[in-house]
Amino acid sequence: MELIIATLTNLLILSSMYILVALGFAFLFSMLGILNLAHGVIYMLGGYIGLTLITALGLNQWLALLLTTLIVATFGIFLEKYCFRPFVGDFNRIVMICVVITVVLQTGVNIIAGTQILSLPPFAEGIFKIGPASVSYERIVTFAIGAVLLLAVTWFVNRTKWGQQMQAISQDLEGAYLQGINVHRISALATFIGCGLAAIAGCLMGAYLCLGPFMGDFMLVKVLMLTIIAGVGSIGGIFIAGLILGSLDSVLPLLVSGAASNATAIAILVVLLLIRPQGFFGHEVEL
Repeated sequence: MELIIATLTNLLILSSMYILVALGFAFLFSMLGILNLAHGVIYMLGGYIGLTLITALGLNQWLALLLTTLIVATFGIFLEKYCFRPFVGDFNRIVMICVVITVVLQTGVNIIAGTQILSLPPFAEGIFKIGPASVSYERIVTFAIGAVLLLAVTWFVNRTKWGQQMQAISQDLEGAYLQGINVHRISALATFIGCGLAAIAGCLMGAYLCLGPFMGDFMLVKVLMLTIIAGVGSIGGIFIAGLILGSLDSVLPLLVSGAASNATAIAILVVLLLIRPQGFFGHEVEL
């Protein structure tokens, strides 16, 4: 029973974190066709900024989480305006810029923090017992924050004017221009939200697992897989694909040892793509 509860909790946490990070990536990809390969390093940067605010400045974990979110989200506006907006439609330059951003930020973290594995202090301490089984409060809090944020983003996209404008841009960019939608403003807002969500996920995973300069590379691979499985242009499909990927990453390590579990997960996803190349809810991927 304890193993089942631990596996289920891990499944929910991984799924919610994958979805949080993937949403920001999917916003820009579906709206403007921007393949933001620097999104993984933004996730990593959020964790390290949170750790710095807690250890160097002595801030409370929750206040550090809030400030980290604002700092990284604001950095996202800078990226959208000066790094992405001038090159919309130019795939090669966007990829090169993202590679440069990734190398610069990873190198900076390596120089400042070193390559050792670190971790944030837990956001909640203690154990919650359910009969013979037990779950740490850290896991419960991590999942709860992820679930609340996912519900909030879903409501924002489907119920607010800005969210509907995001959907309009993702469906028809030229039509959105003709309808008077300020595409630059909405793109900046989408990047602000996306980078903020990635920063939150980086802090939470930094406390739940660990921090490392290259943790963003692993997450970027997961985000790319998730986005393709969901289908390009589909925000809703991100949720289903996130649950699938989280399930594979939680259950397979119990059945297959070592790196073989990752290879098995990728093989399963490749089979899904062979069956449905356009993903669950999108059209076929063309880069």
